[in-house]
Amino acid sequence: MASHRRPKQASHAYTTALTATAAAAVAFSAQTASADPLPDPSKKGVQAQIDRLYEEATQATEKYNGAKERAEQLDKQVKDLQSAAARKQSGLNTLRNQLGAIASAQYRSGGLDPSVQLLLSSDPDEFLEGAAALDRLGAHQLSAWQRYAKQQRELQQQRTQAMAKVKDLGSTRTELGVKKKEIQGKLAKARQLLNSLTAKERAKIAEDEERANRSSERTELGNEASGSQRAASAFSAAQSRVGLPYVWGATGPSSFDCSGLTSWAFQQAGVSIPRTSQAQAGVGTRINSLSALKPGDLIIMRTDLSHVGFYAGNGQILHSPKPGAQVRYESIARSGMPFMWGVRI
Repeated sequence: MASHRRPKQASHAYTTALTATAAAAVAFSAQTASADPLPDPSKKGVQAQIDRLYEEATQATEKYNGAKERAEQLDKQVKDLQSAAARKQSGLNTLRNQLGAIASAQYRSGGLDPSVQLLLSSDPDEFLEGAAALDRLGAHQLSAWQRYAKQQRELQQQRTQAMAKVKDLGSTRTELGVKKKEIQGKLAKARQLLNSLTAKERAKIAEDEERANRSSERTELGNEASGSQRAASAFSAAQSRVGLPYVWGATGPSSFDCSGLTSWAFQQAGVSIPRTSQAQAGVGTRINSLSALKPGDLIIMRTDLSHVGFYAGNGQILHSPKPGAQVRYESIARSGMPFMWGVRI
């Protein structure tokens, strides 16, 4: 497998003029929401409160991503069922016309047989239950009618399934709205906290964020080979996105949330993986030890599996960490998030 050096990073035009505060404002200014009463900013730990709000927002984002993925799948299933039902209805119409031709022929030859009248009734199952009536049917008529009854039952099943999927889709879209409001509320509260700080305090936060970005540029990754060619290709794609901003729900190519980056990168490698960090935690081969990870392996973080990135080598993670941040390399030990396990694809 190919080894990895840090490639030339993507253009920093997106972020060089943005402080941590401004980056969050640009990403979410169109999605403001009312926030809870703010804590007293004069108390200790305002930065910790902001970090906690960002963490909670990213956790809610993964739930939002899961609901969005379910909604997209349900929408496709509804459309497929509706298309199948339309094709089935067309076939039924053709078969019913054939039965009508049988009825016309019988009428011209001396009257419409009661059995044929039943063929054209609205309740074919009731007719089929009558053994005496079946005795009146010829083999050709019986075969045509049985096909008609079978297709009618299948059509009803497809319509029932479609209605159930439509109901599920409505519930999932409602869940999407709830999660979106939750994320917006937390981000709005974080922005209010940032804005309540003094200019000096905000400058300190911006300086810390810029220091993290500069540190990413100087990261030494080593030359360790990836565990698979697919992982190597995906990791290379993710490396090309270093310096681009975090935006919740984004899947690239110019902004990402955490699982948006990993799913996009594997897509560039021709591999489809689930959208959310929780689902990505269950694919591939699990690697339980940090020391066994290789560049390009996924790293699953936090006890609720709500964060994911790429192992970059030399104890580093490549990820899209939080609102206001860039895609960057960071020390796993300093990330502040517990390592759960790795995944090799």
